[in-house]
Amino acid sequence: MSAPTARLAELGLELPPVAAPVASYVPAVRTGAYVYTSGQLPFVGGALAVTGKVGAGEGLVDPAVATDLARTAALNALAAVASVAGGLDNVVRVVKVVGFVASDPSFTGQPGVINGASELFQAVFGDAGVHARSAVGVAVLPLDSPLEIELVVEVR
Repeated sequence: MSAPTARLAELGLELPPVAAPVASYVPAVRTGAYVYTSGQLPFVGGALAVTGKVGAGEGLVDPAVATDLARTAALNALAAVASVAGGLDNVVRVVKVVGFVASDPSFTGQPGVINGASELFQAVFGDAGVHARSAVGVAVLPLDSPLEIELVVEVR
């Protein structure tokens, strides 16, 4: 498989600028051979295109839309990783993904939504993108975001 940056290009994707923190933290921290990201929202151009809770019904974010948003948040997480790892090609493997989904009380499809992130990591890193994961439903997220992604990767 090609290098992660080349694979991103093959997928027609590019890393966005690192999202500015919305509070008192940094987007990512490297310690030893690992990078931990802060929770990454699905920002595009510094703004959330969609807000609200995920579920089925009027006034809710459709799960298919939320799955696409998880992919966007995953790209933001990769940008944060690259910023402290000397580039995306220094990632050895994706270790752990944690996905939070702001959910309508009746919605139980959090794992399917977070697949948007997981599938992106696997497409970019191949077998090294297969990871441990948690997908959790929550009442509300910062800025009324539908979801948030945290990432732990091993780096060279």
